[in-house]
This record gives sequence, C-alpha cells and structure tokens, in this order.
Amino acid sequence: MKRIPPVVTYTVLRLLTFAVPLALLLLLNFEPWVATVLAAIIGLSVSYIFLRSPREQVAAELYERRHGNRVSDTQDEDAEDAVTGDVSKTDATTSVPETPSPTEK
Repeated sequence: MKRIPPVVTYTVLRLLTFAVPLALLLLLNFEPWVATVLAAIIGLSVSYIFLRSPREQVAAELYERRHGNRVSDTQDEDAEDAVTGDVSKTDATTSVPETPSPTEK
C-alpha cells in the first residue's frame, strides 16, 4: 500500500481544524462572519499546537525538494571576497591581490 504524502495529510488535518469548529459554531446559531473568524482562530491555534509533527514533515520535504540536489558553489563568493579584500571568508589557497593605494604612486 502506498504511503500518503505528508503534505496531503497536513492539508486535510488543517481543513478539518477549520471546518469542524465552523460547523459547530454555525449549529449554535452564531452569525456566519463571527463563526468564520472564530473558526479560523480556533483552527490556527489547534493546528499550531497539535499538528507540529506533520508541519515539520512538510517543511522537511519542501526543503529537500528545494535544496536536496544542490552542490554548494562558493567559487563566485570567493572571487568577490578576493576583490573586496575580505580574507576572513576566503580559504587559505585563495590569494588576495595587492592593490596599491592612490597615495603610493
């Protein structure tokens, strides 16, 4: 059996945390706009407190999709650091070219 993706699980749970309080508040004859606002606040609070694990799984999955196969390329950053003279970020093999100051001519 195929596993349900975390993003689907999290989305369904978030929708339920809004829909269930909304239905209950509407059944209790609250004004529709008041019920909607209260249901949104309740849903946000409940999902923040109780849906931490699914939220973190979704965040990790999104991070992996965005950054998973990327190789960090600092060659461009090293070249910029060499030009600006910022040797604290460059490695030991990068040499900073000596540039004469305007008063040394």
